[in-house]
Amino acid sequence: MSYRYKKWFFLTLVLILGLAACAPNSSRADTPANDPPESEPVPEEASAVEAETSLPVERPPSGAEAQFSTDFSKHSISYSEVLSGGPPKDGIPAIDDPSYVSIAEADAWISDVEPIVFVQVGDNVRAYPLQILTWHEIVNDVLGEKPLVVSFCPLCNTAIAFEREFDGQILDFGTTGRLRYSNLIMYDRQTETWWQQATGDGVAGEYTGERLTFYPASIISWEDFKTEYPDGSVLSRDTGFNRSYGTNPYAGYDDINQTPFLFDGNYDDQLPPMARVLTVELNGETVAYTYDLLDDEVAINDQVGGVSITVFWTEGTASALDSPQISSGRDIGTAVAYSREVAGQTLTFGLDNGFIRDLETGSTWDIFGQATDGELAGESLTPVVAVNHFWFSWAAFQPETRVYQP
Repeated sequence: MSYRYKKWFFLTLVLILGLAACAPNSSRADTPANDPPESEPVPEEASAVEAETSLPVERPPSGAEAQFSTDFSKHSISYSEVLSGGPPKDGIPAIDDPSYVSIAEADAWISDVEPIVFVQVGDNVRAYPLQILTWHEIVNDVLGEKPLVVSFCPLCNTAIAFEREFDGQILDFGTTGRLRYSNLIMYDRQTETWWQQATGDGVAGEYTGERLTFYPASIISWEDFKTEYPDGSVLSRDTGFNRSYGTNPYAGYDDINQTPFLFDGNYDDQLPPMARVLTVELNGETVAYTYDLLDDEVAINDQVGGVSITVFWTEGTASALDSPQISSGRDIGTAVAYSREVAGQTLTFGLDNGFIRDLETGSTWDIFGQATDGELAGESLTPVVAVNHFWFSWAAFQPETRVYQP
């Protein structure tokens, strides 16, 4: 990315988001949620939190003390690593009182290939369209009586859900307007602790050194979601804000030949900075699976932190960061991860005549980890927390990561 292009991109993005931040709220009608169905996915194993170190006394990021009541004397990162993303605190507004619509209603404004964040709590399922999350980045929600925050950082391509119940209270999250390694820094409104979205770590304030609990969330296509869950609920466009939902203010950002925006870390040259990877962290081991390899292999078997996992890939999901209209984004596919332990055995998966099948029983499996045919029909794989990243982001936060090779 040339200096001229970077400057143009930065000014354009700040202008778009700045104007959006100043836009008046729209009126909203409360839409009752569907009664979604309840499945206990496997929580991510805890891994080492960024250590709270004895850092030199530093001034907080410019303007932060005037905007936040955060205890900035407590921090586990150098404030020199924190950059302004353009909009101020809450300039990109979180959705705090979400409403929902049915599949039929949402189908009028979501195209089949559009990416959504899929979250399931027991039998309760919900879709969070990236055409909405791109403009808000955070949704404070409750699904199946579980308080969750669903977050999306467009600059790193990270869609991550966390449990909001923490230290005996329910946290509500907002955007700080700051980035570290190009990644969203959130804050909670109860203590104004700053949280790194990519890691879930408290990096400044009362909960410095603590970590939020990840909850499984995956980016899949709208077509896959509505086909599998016709009674699911969908985050409504009726957010209370006037935004150009469906358009992409980051058009062209995910070009593999470009360089990241507002990233001042070191590049790991194992992969291009903008390469897409699905990442897994279990029992202290971190692994990245490239989308290029997944496109070829479709099903991968691996062990991470002593846990046998599989990664599935399927075509049909558009990039949210390619075309000015998200529905026109190029097909980058969907990648998801599951435990390979099911029905008392460890399965081995592969591609057979266009279908994912396990070698042990010959059963056929879909992208949701469900056996659709064969001896194990009706069985389900247990989700593993897996997060999409651009390579530069994952490598910055997890420099010891392994890049999967067959």
